Amino acid sequence: MINGKLIAACAQERFTLDKHSRKFPIDAVNECLKIGKLKIDDIDEVAFVNDLKSYIREIYLKPAIHNDKRLKFMFTDIERITRAFNMKSIIRKNLKYEGKIEFYRHHLCHVASAYYPSRFKNALCFSLDGVGEYETGMIVGGKNGNLKVLSSENLYPNSLGLAYSAITFFLGWNHHCDEGIIMGLAPFGNSKNIIPKTKKSYISIFRKIIKETGDFSYEVDPFYLNYYDQRDKWVSENFIKIFGKKRKYGDRINQNHKDIAAALQDRLEEIVIKQLEKAKKKFNFENLCLAGGVSLNCSMNGKILDKKIFKKIFITPASGDDGCAIGACYLAYKKKNKKITVKENQSFYLGSRFSSNDVKKTIIKNKVKYFKPKNLYLETAQYLAKGKIIAWFQDGAEFGPRALGNRSILCKPYPKEMRDYLNKRVKFREVFRPFAPAVLERYQKNYFNINQQSPHMLMACKVKSNKKEMIPAVVHVDNSCRVQTVNSKLNKKFNNLLEAFYKLTNIPVLLNTSFNVKGQPIVNTPQQAINTFKNTNIDILILDEYILYKKIND
Repeated sequence: MINGKLIAACAQERFTLDKHSRKFPIDAVNECLKIGKLKIDDIDEVAFVNDLKSYIREIYLKPAIHNDKRLKFMFTDIERITRAFNMKSIIRKNLKYEGKIEFYRHHLCHVASAYYPSRFKNALCFSLDGVGEYETGMIVGGKNGNLKVLSSENLYPNSLGLAYSAITFFLGWNHHCDEGIIMGLAPFGNSKNIIPKTKKSYISIFRKIIKETGDFSYEVDPFYLNYYDQRDKWVSENFIKIFGKKRKYGDRINQNHKDIAAALQDRLEEIVIKQLEKAKKKFNFENLCLAGGVSLNCSMNGKILDKKIFKKIFITPASGDDGCAIGACYLAYKKKNKKITVKENQSFYLGSRFSSNDVKKTIIKNKVKYFKPKNLYLETAQYLAKGKIIAWFQDGAEFGPRALGNRSILCKPYPKEMRDYLNKRVKFREVFRPFAPAVLERYQKNYFNINQQSPHMLMACKVKSNKKEMIPAVVHVDNSCRVQTVNSKLNKKFNNLLEAFYKLTNIPVLLNTSFNVKGQPIVNTPQQAINTFKNTNIDILILDEYILYKKIND
């Protein structure tokens, strides 16, 4: 950030190719300095997310005094505790930096990352994730550039985010990584189905597991979920007695698994919507800003939008902990300058970018067939209309987990079989997982039941009944879509491509998914793009102004 303006933001995983990398982000820092044309000595302050001493005190030390299991839990994480206490020296050593280092509250960083880039002067800000220092969520009022904490009642281990992660692991996927898969699985289940062992519905049991205890508070019952144990034991034997044994990755997914996912998703939505309704009534804000890892749950976000509790909603695309870095920058700038201007239409294409010359050198080095077309958008649209799978690599990389038209795999949104082909032959992932539509903003209401912009692909909505058969590859089993609205102001090149496709097909929608395969981060560099292109069934790679192909008849 320079003078209150976001210049660059990168995630370490894009450089190491280690998804959700926990390594010190030296490559990401160096890339941000490069984009900003800065040296480390030019930096006035390093703003670090988390008050680490509070985190250690509340998560480890206090609980360990009264409970042997929690004492054991503390010693299993001794490396993390040691690292936290030495964080300043770790930063100085890795960055060779002698300047100011400040620490900021986790959930305030989340909130700031959403509030300041939003279009709202006044907004209720809601952050929800696994855990910060010890808070697992926060409600904040944003008014004329200032933030005021209104409620932070939910403390570890009472966490909706961790509950979702624990059950993600129980269902056979990775916690803190694959929660989106569970969200995609949920519509195949029914939370009202009866569990034979209990003769009670799935949702009624989940209401016991996660109980509401106040207007803005809830309690996760340790009888079922216990985060003070090893992560593979977060789900207790009591939970297993009701729902059956843990599914192993690769095992068949049965109706029980689908109903568990449905109940988890329904319970999350019940609690969050009730809290937001009460917050709206009590604090009387017209608009809403959402942040924190749970805010990546687009099904929940769509339900919030459908309820019409708030006039407008803004969700930061980097809602996870990577986005906290943006919030920390805003808080640091605000602390120093007292005043900060709320920006409208902040771009989140803040990552690595490459010149056409650099791109061409990489293409030649890899000996890939390529040409430079007279009209890039028309040529690409023609490939798409013929049913080709296109990888699209342009300008700055997106910051956050969604590909928003700069590091994307694209294809036409029909027929329905396009979805299955992409899942099996290109992305190498579960066949039930849905894909998102990218739509020209001026046509969004013609195709989808959504009444505001959704530029970050973070809101699910229903497709119009008369359009469903036109775009079946992007319609999920419950008739929902995780829509991305596109305009020329936020992404001119992607908008131009959609316009060209619309002129050819009379459909202003493309299927848009991230340019990666299962288990890997989104591609960051031209070399990574070429590697993925070579190793998948992608037909054509558009790299800056060049078209790369595999066969002569492509």
